[in-house]
Amino acid sequence: MWQALVVDATDARHREVIETAWRDYGDARVISRVDELSAMVSTNRVYRLHLNDGSHVITKSSNYGSFFLFAEDHDRLHRATQLLQGGPYENFMAGVLTSDGEPYLWYDGEMWAVFYQEVVHRERLPKILTDSQVANLGRELAKFHRSCAGISRLIPAPSKTAKSDAVNLFEMLGSRSASEQFGLEQSRLDLVRRHTHRFLMAMHESGYDYWQKIPILIDWNLGNFSVEPDPDDPAAFRMFSRWDYDWFRIESRLLDFYFLSRVASRTGDRSSFTYGSHTLLEPRFRLFLQAYHEVFPLAGHEVLFLKEAYRFFLLNYVIREGRHFFRHDFWQYLLHDAVDVHLPSLDTLDLTPLLDIVR
Repeated sequence: MWQALVVDATDARHREVIETAWRDYGDARVISRVDELSAMVSTNRVYRLHLNDGSHVITKSSNYGSFFLFAEDHDRLHRATQLLQGGPYENFMAGVLTSDGEPYLWYDGEMWAVFYQEVVHRERLPKILTDSQVANLGRELAKFHRSCAGISRLIPAPSKTAKSDAVNLFEMLGSRSASEQFGLEQSRLDLVRRHTHRFLMAMHESGYDYWQKIPILIDWNLGNFSVEPDPDDPAAFRMFSRWDYDWFRIESRLLDFYFLSRVASRTGDRSSFTYGSHTLLEPRFRLFLQAYHEVFPLAGHEVLFLKEAYRFFLLNYVIREGRHFFRHDFWQYLLHDAVDVHLPSLDTLDLTPLLDIVR
């Protein structure tokens, strides 16, 4: 009973935030109904606002992380959508509602909210893709990444980077309160710190600072985007719309690939899952990479860095950020899976066979 009351109170607080934010936005349209769209594994809440003129707006409210980094992300997102105008992806990403030409963000010092245009959805890919769909997805993501690379020099560099996140985590793991903060005993903290150091060394040794950084979205599960089938070829499709930006970054394109390996996997997109590395070694991911490489070529050092991109995902999104982003029970499951199984497995993960793709 207590837990239900907490959930109800939390929902009421989020709804209060979005209703206050909409009034502050100053739009003459009135909210007639609010539908919950949240995935319910995250601390963010997402809603569809039904307005009295029959139109809809999507809104997100949050109090996890930093408002100032949230604001920076939405400035970069807005800039990216503007720069993609006139090209094949001008309507791909949901636009942020603006005020005086800038993204409108509501903030009360504790919580914040943002509004998005509702994008049109076409079809979602099946949970398990065919081989031809895997190759098609590789080509489509390569085209999208190529477009993002074309605009990247016109987007300001972010203050939050993979390196700054890893340095922050390395310092947190060495603090006296680390065990309490992460809920891990010293031996597990030592293991995570070793892997964080390994990631930072890989960045240093590879010259990662000089790699091209582009707008990326990282979380490519099948609930985040839709595709439009080719009327002349039922097995073909093009990317049509994307509506979730929780893990937006400006980083190397390699950070997008782990989730894409999961979509390409023979096990497909699943509601009950673990973040294992096996999807990077499946023949279907090789097929994805081959198709991608034909459109937007990869270098050998990038292919090998997939191991580090995966390591960063575990370290940052599961261990460092997970307690804020995921529900506590879900984070605990993912945390111990990452620390006890997936990070140790990286010591033997060998991606050199993938180099055949770029030779």
